[in-house]
Amino acid sequence: MPNILVLVTGSVAAIKLPLLIDKLYNLNRISEDNIRVVLTEPCLHFFDMKQVESKLLSGSIYRDADEWNAWKRIGDPVIHIDLRSWADIGIIAPLDANTMGKIANGICDNLVTCIIRAWDMSKPLLFAPAMNVHMWNHPLTNRSISILRELGYIQIGPISKKLACGDIGMGAMAEVDQIVEVIQQQLNMYQDNSKTQT
Repeated sequence: MPNILVLVTGSVAAIKLPLLIDKLYNLNRISEDNIRVVLTEPCLHFFDMKQVESKLLSGSIYRDADEWNAWKRIGDPVIHIDLRSWADIGIIAPLDANTMGKIANGICDNLVTCIIRAWDMSKPLLFAPAMNVHMWNHPLTNRSISILRELGYIQIGPISKKLACGDIGMGAMAEVDQIVEVIQQQLNMYQDNSKTQT
C-alpha cells in the first residue's frame, strides 16, 4: 500500500487538514497505516489538534520538537530522513509563501523543509500554494514557483475566490477534492512505474 506524507505549513488553508485526511481515506487501499502528517508550528493556529489526532494512528503526527527529541547520539533516528524514506508520495498542503521561498532557496530550518531538502526525487512531491492575492501576484512568488517546477514538483492550484482576509482573487488553496484527485493520479503513475522496474 502506498504511503502518503502530508506536510502542512502556516496558511489559513491549514484549517482544511481534517477534511484532507478524511478524503485520503477514500483513496483505494489507503488506511491509517499509510498516512503521516508533519506540521510546522505556525499551522497549528488554524485547526483543533485533537480533531487531527483523532483521525490518525498514534505516532503519525510530527512536529519540529520530535526531530530533536528523537536524536541524542550517533545511531539515533533522524526523523526527516526516516520520513522521506517511508513516503511514496508527498503533498505540501497548504504551501504558504514563507515556506515556498525557503524551499526555492534551499533553506531547511524546520522539519518540513528538511524533509523536502532531502526528498527522494524519484518520488512525486506535490504542492498546493495558499496565500493572499497580493503575495501570490508578487514577482518573488513567480520566481519561487518556477524553481519548484524545474525541480519536478507538481503544482496544484491555487484558485481564485474571496480569501479569509476579505480580498478577492487568486491565491486560495485548491479544493481538497482536486488535491486528492491529483494525489490519486500520481499514486497510479508511481505504482505503474514501480511495477515496470521490478
